[in-house]
Amino acid sequence: MCRPRRYPAAGPPPAPGPRSPDGRRSVDGRLGRWRADRGVTAVEFAGWLPLLVVVALAALQLGLVGYAALQAGSAARAAARTAAQEEIADQYAASGRAALSPALAADASFELSPCGDEATVTASVDVPTVLPFFNGLGRASRTVTMPCD
Repeated sequence: MCRPRRYPAAGPPPAPGPRSPDGRRSVDGRLGRWRADRGVTAVEFAGWLPLLVVVALAALQLGLVGYAALQAGSAARAAARTAAQEEIADQYAASGRAALSPALAADASFELSPCGDEATVTASVDVPTVLPFFNGLGRASRTVTMPCD
């Protein structure tokens, strides 16, 4: 709710501050204040923009690392399930690649270590990067063991 404006008891209300050449009044009553503040927000935004972009790319990269780890786990589980069946045990790598997304399946590797009653498969996939020139994140690997038939 607006409060009524109170003027001093004696005399008319005070005169408004001076006007700028384009007819606007300044906030503090001095001329030139409007022009001194123009564009400050844009300059501040331009200063913060690189930091905001770096934080956004770091969050996206962290999500890609998690995605690669989940995909490696799914591929290892599918490959171990196939390797545990005697009649199709030699098709474990194809089964693991089928469980991966097409972007990660090309460079995936599978390693089978038979242990008699169990089949242990390790699946490794490359971690995708946000920036093409930054390829030092390595591979995500997961190992799954399934009992043989």
